[in-house]
Amino acid sequence: MTLRTLLEQAAEAYAPRVALRFKAGDAWQTRTYAELLARVRRTAAFLGGLGLQPGDRVALFLPNCPEWPEIYLGITGLGLVAVPMDAKLRAQEIGFILRDSGARVLFCSAAALPFLPDLRAQSPDLASVVLLDPAPPPAGCLGYDQAVAAAPATGAYADARPHQDDLAALLYTSGTTGQAKGTMLTHGNFTSNVTAIRAVIAIYPEDNFLLVLPLHHTLALTANLLVPLASGSAISFIESLKSFSDDLRATQPTALIGVPLLFEKMYRRVLENLQARLPGRLLLKLGLLGLVRRRVLARFGGKLRIMITGGAPCDAELLRAFTHLGLPLLEGYGLTETAPVLTLNPLEQPRPGSVGQPVPGITLRLFDATAEGVGEIAARGPNVMRGYYGQPDATASAFREGWFLTGDLGRFDAEGYLTITGRKKCLIVNREGKNINPEEVEAQALKSPLIQEALVLGYRESGEHVGEHVGLIVVPRDDALSAPNAEQRIRTDLKRVLHAIADYKHPRRIVIRREEFEKTSTGKIKRFHYTMPEHGEF
Repeated sequence: MTLRTLLEQAAEAYAPRVALRFKAGDAWQTRTYAELLARVRRTAAFLGGLGLQPGDRVALFLPNCPEWPEIYLGITGLGLVAVPMDAKLRAQEIGFILRDSGARVLFCSAAALPFLPDLRAQSPDLASVVLLDPAPPPAGCLGYDQAVAAAPATGAYADARPHQDDLAALLYTSGTTGQAKGTMLTHGNFTSNVTAIRAVIAIYPEDNFLLVLPLHHTLALTANLLVPLASGSAISFIESLKSFSDDLRATQPTALIGVPLLFEKMYRRVLENLQARLPGRLLLKLGLLGLVRRRVLARFGGKLRIMITGGAPCDAELLRAFTHLGLPLLEGYGLTETAPVLTLNPLEQPRPGSVGQPVPGITLRLFDATAEGVGEIAARGPNVMRGYYGQPDATASAFREGWFLTGDLGRFDAEGYLTITGRKKCLIVNREGKNINPEEVEAQALKSPLIQEALVLGYRESGEHVGEHVGLIVVPRDDALSAPNAEQRIRTDLKRVLHAIADYKHPRRIVIRREEFEKTSTGKIKRFHYTMPEHGEF
């Protein structure tokens, strides 16, 4: 099974059914499975006309849009390798991924226009840039709509025969050290995970998945795109996060997948709306849950039956609160390197506080478990990555005795439910499920000529139980400390150099420290000796 056969089988079985629903102007539009397949074939034919060969890399720097699935499936259907990128990355980060992957083609929106000249100059393998907007495209770029419309109905697509062991995607994820690494995922990695998820939770052609997470995120790519496509379900794109509530009511989804922060906001709004009106307050006070549940379900479109959270730890109390309202919120666990789902709570017997049981085909074990049964979680299964692109040493260190090491610590209960207890890695995972590599932020801070040492740590505000914020402690150079308005100058210059990385990586708290950090014999800062202070001395 490949991503191509997954789509073709779905299109044959569900040709007239709605595959995609999206807002265009003021109206909601749809594309059927038959129409989606036709567009995928034309996209692949266009790519074939560029002279690309199986295994060549094609990058996507795009926000969620109806063209995203057809481009991704056109790339993989032709035997090429997709390189999806976070649409919030900055030029420096995009340039690194393009160079490291050797991408031959870049699909992007007008947001990339200001830094396209630099990207071209720094990316020797990049031969073509395809712009989704505006029309007509500027010189040196191809216009997506015109190029695809001019392509033959099938072209090179008809002769392509990708195999399940072929690479389908390079997904770049922050590692514990150094720059982001390209996770090599095959067609079989993705399709096996789709099968595993569908074995745990029944998905029907009548289901409608609301797409909120960005599609470069592995959870969205597998669970919010490939799973519904394999099931003949519809995928509804939100217009924007600002219109989320309106989109919920307009599209009436049956399934919603998101990070904990999304569900925290949803629950807060539910309580605010109930308590803001006398009928709602009375229903809560009298404990009339049946009526409360109907009101809540109506706010969510009236048909919601599945809610899944992943990408970051979720507060068990939030999981219980939604269940109390008659809308079970199921937590799962996985990583980019496992395409991504390893465990999932079953709909029939969820266990809040745990991340569920291993999905079918996945075997988990704990290395170096303590007397309390806590050890490093390791995985085996058909969804586990091939390795990190061009990094054999990093690949080797990610495995032990044939098991993929997650870097997370956990324990199993008697029924095989897994609870995550901490992270062996130093990655910071924020409430949106974004992974932030401390070393990357530190390296960026050290580009300031005023900074001698930098240490990035995750922290939580008082009362927070899940996710982390980025904190930065810096040791300025002596001459920077002695200058007039030293603190203001240091903070201003840090803001300047940190502008080159994505906003979600920016520290929310910066502490200025006079003394150097304690270090190992090799000169490395003893990271785990430090915690983020609330206030910094200056």
